[in-house]
Amino acid sequence: MEFELLQIVIICGLVFLGGFIDSIAGGGGLITLPAYVLAGVPMHMALGSNKFSSTFGTAFSAFNFLRNGRVYIKAIPVSVIMALGGSAFGAWVALLVDAEALRWVLIVMIPVIAVVVLVKKNFGSESRIDTLRQSTIIIGAGAAALVIGFYDGFFGPGTGTFLILIFTVFLRFDLVMANGNAKIINLSSNVGSLITFLISGQVVFALAVPAAVFGIAGNVLGSSLAIKIGPKIIRPILVVVLALLLVNLIIR
Repeated sequence: MEFELLQIVIICGLVFLGGFIDSIAGGGGLITLPAYVLAGVPMHMALGSNKFSSTFGTAFSAFNFLRNGRVYIKAIPVSVIMALGGSAFGAWVALLVDAEALRWVLIVMIPVIAVVVLVKKNFGSESRIDTLRQSTIIIGAGAAALVIGFYDGFFGPGTGTFLILIFTVFLRFDLVMANGNAKIINLSSNVGSLITFLISGQVVFALAVPAAVFGIAGNVLGSSLAIKIGPKIIRPILVVVLALLLVNLIIR
């Protein structure tokens, strides 16, 4: 496939924006995947190319959170395993069940979640994980990864955003650490998907490679701001992502 320079520039710009947003509040795929589709890339190749660029971006974002100590390391092994298992099971169930009901549940839930995030001024502003036992956090993180992994395999949109919300609300992480743990889980599921797309030849490297470079830049910038500024930047962008997700579900 051949692409004009303008197409490549537009895709790279949107992937940069998507990576920036994703590294702060998740949901970057709501911007990056349509960019490939609008450029005329067939859907399966768009999925593969998007997964290629987003995997590299997420890797750099995850590393940034990790090296700054904003990841609850002890919860990672079980979270990764449960996310992979949940995603595989969700994909299998998706072949048997219509996801339309879940779409409408999310359309109702997302505005409520957004209002809570906006109204509760101290939402995720400080970590309260010291009020929970370590075993509770690890089990809870595994359960969250299993549920959202299942959702990712079954339906998909907003996986990282929902992980951030669950870690913040139920496991009492601050928004920055919730984001860091979500990135590690996202990275593991991205790698698994990317391998499948690569084996099946569904990656357009002429687009995916330059887009990956811009995606990395967006993720590094966004994660650095999230770590430095914290909830003050994460909360408003989280609401924007929820709004994008709601629009995506309505027009789906």
